Amino acid sequence: MDFSTQLDDLQQRAADAKTSAQAAVSESRDQLRQRIDQAKVEVDQKATDARQDARGVAADARSKWAQMKADTAAKMDDLQTRIDKRADQIDTNVAADDADWAEDDAAAAIDYAAWTVDNARLAVLDAIDARVYADELATTAGS
Repeated sequence: MDFSTQLDDLQQRAADAKTSAQAAVSESRDQLRQRIDQAKVEVDQKATDARQDARGVAADARSKWAQMKADTAAKMDDLQTRIDKRADQIDTNVAADDADWAEDDAAAAIDYAAWTVDNARLAVLDAIDARVYADELATTAGS
């Protein structure tokens, strides 16, 4: 399995997220809405893919990670609902509380992503070790 390609993709996604956040700071609200809409399209597509992966994996019960991806997709649906409701808010205090919540949620999402990366590293190393061990056993058994 080519973990390097997957890790390169993950690294590129993190770099794209950072670039997007840096650019968003100086954009107008309309530009931010466009950026959010585009990000939503991308997240929705990934969520659909995750749900399909989870269905396939759930059928043979092979991976907790696929279920975690599906659960995260559901959380993203909830986040979109809150984003949509924000447009209807008029009260300044409610909007300020919502902004605080959104910042806390973003920080938690970044923490979760870091935790996920750490666990992915461990899973990749474990997979490589398992393959090396299996190959060693096959070589020893063939001798």
